[in-house]
Amino acid sequence: MGRSGKLPSGVSAKLKRWKKGHSSDSNPASCRHRQAARSRFFGRPSGKSDLTVDALKLHNELQSGSLRLGKSEAPEAAMEEEEVSALTEKSSATFLSGLSDCTNVTFSKVQRFWESNSAAHKEICAVLAAVTEVIRSQGGKETETEYFAALMTTVEAVESPESLAAVAYLLNLVLKRVPSPVLIKKFSDTSKAFMDIMSAQASSGSTSALRWVLSCLATLLRKQDLEAWGYPVTLQVYHGLLSFTVHTKPKIRKAAQHGVCSVIKGSEFMFGEKAPAHHPAAISTAKFCIQEIEKSGGSKEATTTLHMLTLLKDLLPCFPEGLVKSCSETLLRVMTLSHVLVTACAMQAFHSLFHAKPGPGTLPAELNAQIITALYDYFPSENDLQPLLAWLKVMEKAHINLVRLQRDLGLGHLPRFFGTATTCLLSPHSQVVTAATQSLQEILKECVAPHMADIGSVTSSASGPAQCVAKMFRAVEEGLTYKFHAAWSSVLQLLCVFFEACGRQAHPVMKKCLQSLCDLRLSPHFPHTAVLDQAVGAAVSSMGPEVVLQAVPLEIDGSEETLDFPRSWLLPVIRDHVRETRLAFFTTYFLPLATTLKSKATDLAQEGRTVESKIYDTLQWQIWTLLPGFCTKPTDVATSFKGLARTLGMAISERPDLRVTVCQALRTLITKSCEAEADRAEVSRFAKNFLPILFNLYGQPVADGDTPAPRRAMLETIKTYLTITEPQLVNGFLEKASEKVLDPASSDFTRLSVLDLVVALAPHADETAISKLYATIRPYLESKAHGVQKKAYRVLEEVCASPQGPGARFVHSHLDDLKKTLLGSLRTTSSPAKRPRLKCLIHIMKKLTAEHEEFIAALVPEVILCTKEVSVGARKNAFALLVEMGRAFLRFGPSQEEALQRYLVLIYPGLVGAVTMVSCSILALTHLLFEFKGLMGTSTMEQLLENVCLLLASRTRDVVKSALGFIKVAVVVMDVAHLAKHVQLVMEAIGKLSDDMRRHFRMKLRNLFTKFIRKFGFELVKGLLPKEYHKVLVNIRKAEARAKRHRALNQAAEEEEEEEEEEPAQGKGDSIEEILADSEDEDSEEEERGRGKEQRRLTRQRSRAWLKEGGGDEPLNFLDPKVAQRVLATQPGTGRSKKKDHGFKVSADGRLVIREEEEEEDATTKMEEEEGTKGEEEEMADLMEDLGVRNKKHQKLKHQKEANDEELEMPPRYQAGGSGIHRPVGKKATPGAEYKAKKAKGDVKKKGRLDPYAYIPLNRTKLNRRKKGKLQGQFKGLVKAAQRGSQVGHKLRRKDRRP
Repeated sequence: MGRSGKLPSGVSAKLKRWKKGHSSDSNPASCRHRQAARSRFFGRPSGKSDLTVDALKLHNELQSGSLRLGKSEAPEAAMEEEEVSALTEKSSATFLSGLSDCTNVTFSKVQRFWESNSAAHKEICAVLAAVTEVIRSQGGKETETEYFAALMTTVEAVESPESLAAVAYLLNLVLKRVPSPVLIKKFSDTSKAFMDIMSAQASSGSTSALRWVLSCLATLLRKQDLEAWGYPVTLQVYHGLLSFTVHTKPKIRKAAQHGVCSVIKGSEFMFGEKAPAHHPAAISTAKFCIQEIEKSGGSKEATTTLHMLTLLKDLLPCFPEGLVKSCSETLLRVMTLSHVLVTACAMQAFHSLFHAKPGPGTLPAELNAQIITALYDYFPSENDLQPLLAWLKVMEKAHINLVRLQRDLGLGHLPRFFGTATTCLLSPHSQVVTAATQSLQEILKECVAPHMADIGSVTSSASGPAQCVAKMFRAVEEGLTYKFHAAWSSVLQLLCVFFEACGRQAHPVMKKCLQSLCDLRLSPHFPHTAVLDQAVGAAVSSMGPEVVLQAVPLEIDGSEETLDFPRSWLLPVIRDHVRETRLAFFTTYFLPLATTLKSKATDLAQEGRTVESKIYDTLQWQIWTLLPGFCTKPTDVATSFKGLARTLGMAISERPDLRVTVCQALRTLITKSCEAEADRAEVSRFAKNFLPILFNLYGQPVADGDTPAPRRAMLETIKTYLTITEPQLVNGFLEKASEKVLDPASSDFTRLSVLDLVVALAPHADETAISKLYATIRPYLESKAHGVQKKAYRVLEEVCASPQGPGARFVHSHLDDLKKTLLGSLRTTSSPAKRPRLKCLIHIMKKLTAEHEEFIAALVPEVILCTKEVSVGARKNAFALLVEMGRAFLRFGPSQEEALQRYLVLIYPGLVGAVTMVSCSILALTHLLFEFKGLMGTSTMEQLLENVCLLLASRTRDVVKSALGFIKVAVVVMDVAHLAKHVQLVMEAIGKLSDDMRRHFRMKLRNLFTKFIRKFGFELVKGLLPKEYHKVLVNIRKAEARAKRHRALNQAAEEEEEEEEEEPAQGKGDSIEEILADSEDEDSEEEERGRGKEQRRLTRQRSRAWLKEGGGDEPLNFLDPKVAQRVLATQPGTGRSKKKDHGFKVSADGRLVIREEEEEEDATTKMEEEEGTKGEEEEMADLMEDLGVRNKKHQKLKHQKEANDEELEMPPRYQAGGSGIHRPVGKKATPGAEYKAKKAKGDVKKKGRLDPYAYIPLNRTKLNRRKKGKLQGQFKGLVKAAQRGSQVGHKLRRKDRRP
């Protein structure tokens, strides 16, 4: 390496040099892609495995020459019929080309999961192609039965393991579709052939053929009828399958276990009308499992026992009662071995038994109870995490199932479990506390809550189930003692569920607990106030506020000496949770209390004690806020509302601070509590009292400084009350309102307010009143006062919106008059009135017939122009009306395409009008193209696209923007074949855009180019565009490739996670690993052996058990009945586990160090993936957002995307790091820099900081005498600057004082 002339002398010696022969050491060690490519380069496949030819020769011999080949190259020629374009190995010698001739859908799975690199899959395809050819040559129809017969003939003749595995796999596929009568008739021959193969392959090294044959045998047995299972030969064949469930090879064992489960659970006769209670083979299966477990249960590894327990986990719910008992006893016996894995598998078997919820014929209630009692002897140690979690889950399912089978017996067992589970709350493991809490909550919801109505009242002296509930509550209540203080949050959650489930019936035994909760709430620094409030709230919901306040009174009566109010926290809790209670209790208890507190507040205010007055005023207001909760489904509306109505009316009239609350209560009462006719009639009776009060208050102007919220609340209350008001009363109100509108003395505010009331009244009036109202508001439709005109259209909108009733009848009878009025007021309509006017037209459009087509034609120009109105609502309604017009034309007929063509002809003239009209017309056509994409003819769409491409040449940005939006939607909507004809036209039109247009719409154009590249390829789009666009296209291609790579990596990672999570015993042959045969190469075997060693090491580590010694010097007593709790699956006394490596570097102070470049790359990928997967709806939503018609969901996504774009556009910054000139150099902080203004000159005041004076930081270097002169100059500068600022300020003040 020579010395570089650009480097200073001496530097070249420091440069790193490659040692001789090591210049490529940085290249990657693996180059599998290059090796794979090199193996196929310029070569045909070589080797002995010309599988297709062998398979065809084999079938030639089998069929005695019926399959004739003219030349030796015939198989290859046949395979090349489908793909002849390329000469590479994958296309010219592919096995899929021969397979593609198979028309039977049974084998579509082979085609779907094709892998060209698998020799086993090539064998499968070769056999299938050969069998298909044989069936066709004999005139077959390629049915499942024909394939079954041909494959059975083949399976008896083949000798090589590879061919046998391929035939067995195809048989496994086809047997599932062969008719049952065929398999029943051919059972003897078929089962004999399978059994022979199984006996021959049992000791061979290959597992593929045996695995598929076992699956075939299971399918064959599953198809047999009930009568066939009475023959000994059927059971003999089944026992042959059963014997492989303890095979040493995992794949064979799993296939056999899966087959046994499918036979026992999925035999066809088990789903018929005369299905037996249990499968005939269930008895022998259970005996086999028990025998195998007892035979190998005491061995050290207990491998066979684990295999049998795995099988029992699936089959135990299918056994009859006696055998379930025997199996349960066996499971309990093997659990005494203290083998951790055996115990865990036995627990899984019990869990599956209870989770399946079997009937009394399988698991009677007595046996269920006996298992529960026995499992208490296997209660793990509180420090043994995983076994304890499993035990809790099994006991939870066991008790739920027992209560389902027999309620009283199950409830009798619950107190003991509650006591045991409550002790688990003392565990140091948070997972155990959480699991115990969840188990108890689930039992309360599943076992106790549904039966509380039958149990009745629960008292301390009750007996039977009620006594059990009381004991359970006492066990949970004990959790409030101090020794459980670490788990108080969980105890409070339990109490919350207990109150919800049993509060209505069990409140006599819960009052003491409520008092304890209130005392806890008042204790200083109590950390769980939110959970406690939720628990008390649950008590309020279930027991009612009356019972809760009897147990824990409010202790507020207005005569307090101190203002502590320790129970005032109950008021917000009651407010949030009260419902379905007595309304009379609010009238008798809370109303007098609120009155007392209000008078007390008034007296204190008069005495000048403002703070005390404010406190009492807040309390009385909080009491009033309880009213909406009391009005939520009260139980005594018919009897209690009349006593409350007068008070509510006075509160609305005289108490402005209570109007919103009282109006909310009235709305809640009407919407949620007037379902019964008596309740509805009672509340409706007071409409004549409430509505005039609300009308008068709504007509009063809002005072300065007040919020308009009460007016809105009153208007909503009026609308709600009118839904239950008598029509005669509504007509009277409407008549008076009309007189008020016409009164010349009414002010503008009054007239607008009354029109608001008319809008609310109109939908509930009869036809006569609506006719009078229409005559009243008709002149106001052309009013010059924009507000009045808008309100008049709102009235008309409410009338036209009625789908039935008086409003619909009025529209039908006055349709011609409405059309004339709406057309006549077209020119005088103001912009604010456009939204309700368009809404009126939408409602009228739904009622039009073919004779009104001229009316629609007259409206089209107005609607098109409204697509660019200022109001978002008007634009939205304009697009909706355009669509409704199209639907009207479709109703008119005669054909859909012709009707749409007639409609579009009305819009076309807008394309040659003024600039605004052209832009609006394109937007209208875009929306119609999207809405009617399935109904619009191809020629129409192509014609539209051509015309819009011509408009791209416009010099107006608005027109170009609309045209680009149309093309964007057309790309998504149009078929690729039809769009391909116009790609050149579109690209030429875009290529002719001016530089200004191209720059302004660069993001829109990029989006369009991306879509075209995805549909038609990069080269085609690049060839059609000028050079100015090529740089953008290359950038798009790179971004697309990067996004594709990331998607592939993410998909691969997800598939790996799914493979790790999925249970192999439940596989049904859909995965690629089960479709393709196993690789028997030595390399893969070595890898499996290596993995097997690691797996065995982990298994040994997991299966270890530890004995927990006695406390102190006390020896361990092995005769103690609780000695099983001393056997731990977790090593006692171990330290903390090693910290998990999350893949990020950690700084010295413990913070994660994450590079920004990776974040930017992830953000880019996410943006591209979202853009790549965006559908038609999102495209249209984006276009509508451009017009100002926004959707919240798409708006949020767009903001995220824009944020990512901004991050991506930031130029990369240099970050210091390293040594020498690259070291990070910290800038010296300037004193007072934090006070510097960002935009203006001078300093600014900051909240929470000192004022920005000239503070001088203390520094020991300032004491240096040599720097004295420099420092003096610095201070002089500071003083001079301050003096100048003060002089300027002084002059300005003097100038302001001058008259």
